[in-house]
Amino acid sequence: MADLEIDVVVVGAGPAGENVVDRVVRAGLTCAVVEEHLAGGECSYYACIPSKALLRPMDLIGEVSRVPGLELGPVDASAILARRDEAISNLNDSGQVEWINKLPATLVRGRGRLTGEREVTVTGTDGTVTVLRARHAVVLATGSVPVVPPIEGLAEAKPWFSRDATTVRKVPGRLAVLGGGVVACEMAQALHSLGANETTLLVRGGQLLGRVEPFAGELLADALSKSGIDVRLNIEAQRVERAPDGTVTVHLSDGSTVEADELLVATGRRPATDDLGLDVVGLGGKGPVEVDDSLRVPGSEWLYAVGDLNGRNLLTHMGKYQARVCGDVIAARAKGESEDRPALRDTADAYGAPQVVFTDPQVSAVGRTEAAARNEGFDVRVVEYDMANVSGAYLLGDGYKGRAKAVVDERRKVLLGVTFAGPGVAELVHAATIAVTAEIPLDKLWHAVPSFPTVSEIWLRLLEEYGL
Repeated sequence: MADLEIDVVVVGAGPAGENVVDRVVRAGLTCAVVEEHLAGGECSYYACIPSKALLRPMDLIGEVSRVPGLELGPVDASAILARRDEAISNLNDSGQVEWINKLPATLVRGRGRLTGEREVTVTGTDGTVTVLRARHAVVLATGSVPVVPPIEGLAEAKPWFSRDATTVRKVPGRLAVLGGGVVACEMAQALHSLGANETTLLVRGGQLLGRVEPFAGELLADALSKSGIDVRLNIEAQRVERAPDGTVTVHLSDGSTVEADELLVATGRRPATDDLGLDVVGLGGKGPVEVDDSLRVPGSEWLYAVGDLNGRNLLTHMGKYQARVCGDVIAARAKGESEDRPALRDTADAYGAPQVVFTDPQVSAVGRTEAAARNEGFDVRVVEYDMANVSGAYLLGDGYKGRAKAVVDERRKVLLGVTFAGPGVAELVHAATIAVTAEIPLDKLWHAVPSFPTVSEIWLRLLEEYGL
């Protein structure tokens, strides 16, 4: 491809990058998007989509097991893996490429690097070099990569990371997992249900899902343990080795060892800033690329960063939200229009992003935890309720276990955060997101009547516990 001058250059064709491209093209600007691997990004092929395709059968098994008179036969792992392959288009991005071309936008294959003001140089896999010059803006949307902890022998043992787990071809009989966050919990449970009969979860901290309310992690840990997963808290891996026969041995801080066929490392992610050329524009380090609420890099009139790269919230839906704001900001500036509009500022990140953990039980949350709210100086009151006492929950099946917690700003009488843990609670979080981000007063929320008999009646119970 010849060198190209164009209105906007986007580096990274994942969900965030694609949404920027869509918004600026809709606004009449021309755009080129650079992608080194697959158009559609991590979420489409290696994260959200395949992991949920693997988790859905496990979720159904849990639902059916709680309803008397129903039962499921043995899990057909090969059929589940085949459906996963279909969900990720067999790692073929031709559909996404077609979508980009139809916008229309220009897809440039290769590794993009900042090489000057408004300039991105792309090195293709065949060694060809293309220089892209942006008239208005360059948007960085390169996402994140796994954190590799400094454990002796880990690299040499060739462990799995999230991509290996979500695209697994053969489920190992014995699996060890380092980490206690979302990826660790989801993939431990999914692979355990698909045939990793000996699954050990090794967690450095004292709880699972350390960024949500403690009760949610406790409920999940109990469920994982009862399903046969060995959950070990407050433990660290000190050394890892892989034997010639493929067996992985993890030496732990308490002197014990765990043997497994594969070791999954799920200890977090960091912004993908390597070889991005940030030093060329005066930005250094491997940390997040700082941006203001217009998603623009402070001190620059042309450089933006969206999604995991800016570190605001490492969640696909938040990256897409940021991208929509960013694309609209770029279009407004290009046309000389006023930016003094709420839609042209990223305000959602400040409230606390909604998130869902698709385990059984599910965990969904939005806003601040109680601890975070207190640390920020809010006058806090907390309300909790056992979700098993809601009629709709009982109808979902016997032995339903769940809990809800609301964090209230007592001065303003609005919700600061809400957390649900239990079967099927993923669908409750959007109502909570509206309540938190719109700062709906509790006495108005009281008039949003939930349907009976649904689990959403938990809202009525929480408000009654509060005293309305």
